[in-house]
Amino acid sequence: MLTYCAPIERIDALMPAHGAWLRQLFAEDLIVVCGRREPRTGGIIVCRGRKADVEALAATDPFVAEGVATIEVSEFAASMAHPALADLLA
Repeated sequence: MLTYCAPIERIDALMPAHGAWLRQLFAEDLIVVCGRREPRTGGIIVCRGRKADVEALAATDPFVAEGVATIEVSEFAASMAHPALADLLA
């Protein structure tokens, strides 16, 4: 979970770089889904992988690298999913 810690203008200025970072991780099949939190105080990114690996990856997010957002990584074991997402549990 990302939490913004800078004015939204600084967030918006880094959004293109953050978006490019996300697209690259999607291309590498590391992200399952992502989006803004409402109200706009940060975002949620659901990734594949071990916690330590995801934490290292999160440190490369332009938002985190530039100090405009903090990151909290939590692991969870999915036990149920919509049938359209069943392959993610395999």
